[in-house]
Amino acid sequence: MKDQKTLAYINLFAILGALPYLCDLDKKSAQLIENASVSVGFAVKGGPAATLFFGGGRCRMAPGTDRCQVKLPFSSCGKFNGLIDGTVTPIPTKGITKAGFLMGPFTKLTDRLTTFLRPAPGALDDPEFFRISTTLMFHVIAEAAAQIANEDPIGQCSAASIVDGTAKLSIQDGPGAALRCRNHRLLTVHSAPEKFLSYMEFENMHVARDLFDGKLNAIAAVGLGQVRIGGMISQIDNINRILDRVAVYLA
Repeated sequence: MKDQKTLAYINLFAILGALPYLCDLDKKSAQLIENASVSVGFAVKGGPAATLFFGGGRCRMAPGTDRCQVKLPFSSCGKFNGLIDGTVTPIPTKGITKAGFLMGPFTKLTDRLTTFLRPAPGALDDPEFFRISTTLMFHVIAEAAAQIANEDPIGQCSAASIVDGTAKLSIQDGPGAALRCRNHRLLTVHSAPEKFLSYMEFENMHVARDLFDGKLNAIAAVGLGQVRIGGMISQIDNINRILDRVAVYLA
């Protein structure tokens, strides 16, 4: 069962939070916003708030909406989740004159993100599409893990048993991330850490993709050496439990 508040945090920080990586990885996406200079804030009552900054073909996200030029308010987490699934159309309370960006480049950019995160049959046969899609999925999953650990009641139970320190998640010859735990809350840093208490490394992008898509059993993959774990095993074990919840929310 999905908690609407947790889902809102995932939708904002993991799904929309993947837009910066999309623009870095995909030239067509960068071209959609190459002439943009605008910031869009999302303010969810009782939930998350963050701003996406667009400029010169690049994108970045920062928490809060204090510096946004366009502000999209949502009266509940459910309403914001409706934006992501296409059932809610928000009305800006700030920056209405820049609504053209929302209807044009922003919508095209989010549509392109959906193309990579929910690929059509056969799309992954293209090596470049596969690389971009799998890298984006890695970042989404790494970020979603932190949001579930912090907001989801079941995830919080697992986080309560995680000792302070950094866990490294990575794909060999691919992207890496750090899950930093402090006082049983997780923060995702989207680059591989130099120092870490535990680690989980996927053998290659294809192994990672099969795990992401549920085509490969994680325990079997560890046994076959396709996924390597080490360090503080109790830490990585509880993170694995949280990753199981990620699959529920992203399904």
